[in-house]
Amino acid sequence: MGFIQGYDDLPMNWVGDWAGRRAALTPNRTALYDSFTQRSYTFRDMNERACRVGTYLSDVLGLRKGDVIALICRNRIEAIDIYLACGKLGIILAPLSQRLKKPELEDLLARLQPSALVHEHLFAELVASLSVPASVRSLIDMDNEQSFFENVILKTDAREVNVPLAMSDICLYVHTGGTTAVPKICIVSHRQMVWNAVDILAIGLVGAYGTVLITFPFFHIGGWNTFTPLFYAGITGILMREFNPGLMLELIHAGRVENFGAVEAMLQFLIAHPKFGETDFSKLKAITTAAAPCSKAVMQVFLDKGIPISQTYGMTEAGPSNFAYIPRSDSLEELLTYSTSIGTSMFHCDAKIVDPESRQDVAPGETGVLCLRSPHNFDGYLHDPARTEKVIDQDGWIYTGDLAERDRDGLVFIKGRADNMFISGGENISPEEIEQALAKHPAIAGAICAGIPDPKWGQVPVALVVFHAGGSATEEELKAFCRDYLADYKVPKQIRPVAELPLTGAGKLNRNAVVTYYAGGG
Repeated sequence: MGFIQGYDDLPMNWVGDWAGRRAALTPNRTALYDSFTQRSYTFRDMNERACRVGTYLSDVLGLRKGDVIALICRNRIEAIDIYLACGKLGIILAPLSQRLKKPELEDLLARLQPSALVHEHLFAELVASLSVPASVRSLIDMDNEQSFFENVILKTDAREVNVPLAMSDICLYVHTGGTTAVPKICIVSHRQMVWNAVDILAIGLVGAYGTVLITFPFFHIGGWNTFTPLFYAGITGILMREFNPGLMLELIHAGRVENFGAVEAMLQFLIAHPKFGETDFSKLKAITTAAAPCSKAVMQVFLDKGIPISQTYGMTEAGPSNFAYIPRSDSLEELLTYSTSIGTSMFHCDAKIVDPESRQDVAPGETGVLCLRSPHNFDGYLHDPARTEKVIDQDGWIYTGDLAERDRDGLVFIKGRADNMFISGGENISPEEIEQALAKHPAIAGAICAGIPDPKWGQVPVALVVFHAGGSATEEELKAFCRDYLADYKVPKQIRPVAELPLTGAGKLNRNAVVTYYAGGG
């Protein structure tokens, strides 16, 4: 009798059963506080809800392991119910951003081929406008006039629906921005979610807190990357349906929040809110920032209140959490000194910085491309082996495309992008996607887009356009046109006509010239 060769491929009862295992361990502990309904739920409550939803998905809808559920909704408890139920059954959850427009959503649905599409009633008009693929056998409006989720799905007689799953089985399909116009769909396995939660807990990122506010949306991996470690460790998650600075300050003032993650734009909205000055921050123990580095000015506001604030880094393909700055002393000044550092790689994550041409390691102090390898790497892009091969090599290294530098103390600093993508308010934006949208306008002969610095969002998109002979359109007309094809955060903040598009010596679009143009006053 031999030993098992690959435990990642061995079906086990606990894999995916976040709700059942945690309920067995701490059934009476508070799992979730829903700030919208002002109701609290224990881990036993959450498991019972997950079993009811799972029974409905299995016995009524006939969904099985490997089927896909597409989900369009804000951060609601129903989204968590579906996530936990899918984990029990091996159903793949594909959350879709409600910020996307019709063409973007239709492209994703066509590639996902979901068996069911569940949406919040708030987005019923958007869903009704979509060309839904024939694979969708069930279209569910979760909170219509009949409160379908509450009065039908949660009234299902629950049974234990859990099926053994392997760590290599798929948990999520997560769409993400990229350097081309077609959104990528990342294959996220249970192995990735488990190991990422282990890494977050191993470095003490959330384990020291009793309550953590979930700020990132569930259509991003960041939302599930916050929720899952909390559930894993038995920590209470605080739920908001969407980012609301006033409500967030109320929750902090009431002492409900000990920790939260944010991008800098969120913190700026908090500081600018009228309630900020009167908010009691005494129960808030720490803030973690992500995406672009947080400015010293914003950090200082919270450090002055005695609240540590430090930077993390990751990407869906490689983590989604890979780096964190862990303070090496009790001094808050240290955090300000190293405000631009993402710290060191997490406990179970290898990292190297390589020359983009030779792929050889660069020396400390030199800039190269950051590469990551860990047991929480993703499993490639859905139906896209060519793009997968470009981002992950045979040795398991993820090529992030982010330029980075390591100092002699081992601390890493992000220096920019090796490709064209830029980040605005935590959202990845592809300039090519914006250019293609502008090019659809009948008056435009060509377009070029880039990201320029912005004090609130980090970067924002801007564009230069060339009109066809005799063609014209105002800036507002072009912005309105873009809104039919692009999410609002992708619509250029400024659009200027030029006689010709700037090109490099090789004849390619010169996006650096766009940045220079706007820096000079445009």
